[in-house]
Amino acid sequence: MMLLSIPGFLLTLTILDTGHASTSGPNVASPEPEVSGNGVPGSESNVLHSLPRQAQSSYFPSLLLSAFPEDLEVGDYCRELLHIFGQRYVSYVNCLVPSARPVKICQNCHVEFNNLQDIYSNISSEQLGPGNASCRDTLLRSDRLMLVFQLFHDLQQIWAISNCARCLSEGGQSLSNVTLYYMATLNQSLSCFEKHQQQGNHSELCKECKKAYRDLNELYSRMEKNESLCLDIEDAMNITRKLWSKTFNCSFPREETVPVIAVSSFMLFLPIIFYLSSFLHSEQKKRKLILPKRATSHTNLMNIQDRSRSEQVLHGDYR
Repeated sequence: MMLLSIPGFLLTLTILDTGHASTSGPNVASPEPEVSGNGVPGSESNVLHSLPRQAQSSYFPSLLLSAFPEDLEVGDYCRELLHIFGQRYVSYVNCLVPSARPVKICQNCHVEFNNLQDIYSNISSEQLGPGNASCRDTLLRSDRLMLVFQLFHDLQQIWAISNCARCLSEGGQSLSNVTLYYMATLNQSLSCFEKHQQQGNHSELCKECKKAYRDLNELYSRMEKNESLCLDIEDAMNITRKLWSKTFNCSFPREETVPVIAVSSFMLFLPIIFYLSSFLHSEQKKRKLILPKRATSHTNLMNIQDRSRSEQVLHGDYR
């Protein structure tokens, strides 16, 4: 406010001097300058608005340069690296947003990420540039905000969470062969879906596309075991499964469900087997208990007969 009012005050004095010079003859009342809402005279405000934007920014160059002398510590080499970093950052973000749904970050944006990573490596490197200039401390550690570091770290986190390195070749310059093969297999299933969907016969779609969809699932399972899945592949598989099961109402028994069914059936019949074996065991035990009773009665009878004979011998009655 005070800075803007100084030129306005000078301009007002100039207008007053002009008014005095022009009114040396007859007495003419000089108009007072209009004051805008920000405290700048109206004439001065009109002058500022009539200037181009570049001229407005350089209206008080001496004041800005004298206020921030610490900017002189950023050399031309570091400024150039910072400019390139800004361009590549924008390119990467412009690639990320359209690739958000469906997720195709790893497929579409690996070139932009590699370019951004390269320029950040140059900035954070300990090697000195032209004129023994090191931009690591100047651009990354000169303030508490550390804006360049935070910007790159946030985008790097997105790349790491997406597991894009799993879908890329060594060095991250292109998609891996496994990823390309999966995309080709996925396109076969989607082409089959589209072909039979246009005919409006979902039952025929489930029958004709069953093999292609089964091959896709088996390939996905193998890649999952080998840790070759990135977010692009996971999202594509989720969408395909929703189309197969919910949109087209298709299904087929998976191989891993056979052991589950067998175990479930065994658990279902286990109580029946238990009670049946218990019943058979109890019947057999009853038979074993009956047999000793007969044998005991016969033995007791023999013992009685032996006792009577021995008593007769003792009394002399036995012949």
